[in-house]
Amino acid sequence: MSRFIYFIWLINAVTIQSASSQSISDPQEQGKISDGPYIFVNNDTLDIDWVCQNNAQSKSINVASLPFYFSECGLKAKITTLDLPPQAIHYSGDFTVAALSDLHGQYDLMLTLLKNNKIIDVNNNWRFTNNHLVIAGDLFGRGDKVTEIAWFLYHLEKEAISAGGKLHLLLGNHEVMVLNNQLKYLHKKYIASAKVLERPFHELFGQNSVLGKWLRSKNVLVKINDSLFVHGGFHPELVNEKISLLMINNIFKEHLIETELEAPRLGMAKFLHTINGPIWYRGYFNEIKATSSEIDRLLAHFDVARIVVGHTSQELVISRYQGKVIGIDTSIKRGHNGEILFVDGDRKWRGSLQGDVLPLLINGG
Repeated sequence: MSRFIYFIWLINAVTIQSASSQSISDPQEQGKISDGPYIFVNNDTLDIDWVCQNNAQSKSINVASLPFYFSECGLKAKITTLDLPPQAIHYSGDFTVAALSDLHGQYDLMLTLLKNNKIIDVNNNWRFTNNHLVIAGDLFGRGDKVTEIAWFLYHLEKEAISAGGKLHLLLGNHEVMVLNNQLKYLHKKYIASAKVLERPFHELFGQNSVLGKWLRSKNVLVKINDSLFVHGGFHPELVNEKISLLMINNIFKEHLIETELEAPRLGMAKFLHTINGPIWYRGYFNEIKATSSEIDRLLAHFDVARIVVGHTSQELVISRYQGKVIGIDTSIKRGHNGEILFVDGDRKWRGSLQGDVLPLLINGG
């Protein structure tokens, strides 16, 4: 790892470490909460825990009983198989790509956005045929319907594959924080729910949980045709490191959860999990921005026409650097509005919350 990258890491590493866990509050202070289910694989059994109106509930079923449809206390989950779909990092073909990010527990707004833009139907089933949907990270965060989103996408991913399409869920900083027991930005409902279930929240997404295994299988980036998708972005110095997308993804995932590692993160593994790594970098928008020539070098190095990122909140889908960088974090976390980016060959447009087709405005950034 170059001295420059190490220096940047040394300056900024404290930023991520500041995302510490908050204390667990009394569930009664949060009103009546329902949450889950959290499903764990125990040999040939699925152990299911959930919270219904502040009360812990549980049951077990045999894996041979799959497919399993959970519906209790207004909570739903569908498990047809425990097999995880393969996760490649490069796809090409003649199809449309839709992309959004930073859902932050806003389940109802997400459904409205997907329905009005004809990605799902009125019954919340996949209708995007052979096309691809990218969700560039941050299911977790400030909203109170995280598990609803997770179970919905868990099943929608399988429906997409059956239709010849693909749903790509990428890891964002909030997924990685939760898996590493950094709960600073988590909605207080989930702290209360964990207390009812008498388990630390991050253990609800442990290695033996269905959703935990699913999240661990996800990539941190995906290249689709000539577009490269990631939650935060790529620091320009990665070009000097001559590191490939496959190397970035593999190193990041191999060092995903600190408590599950045999040794501490070092070198590039450590850098990729700090402020200038792919889930945290904001250098396309902040005051100290990457230059146009640095963006050109990144695009050439990764052999793409554009980089599409979330993480940095905007009011609408925006483009920077003459369209070479597109930001898709449209502040869905606020629960009021949101947009989707569509890319179909040379055509690009924005889909509004109402389903309107709007132009993608190109500016100098």
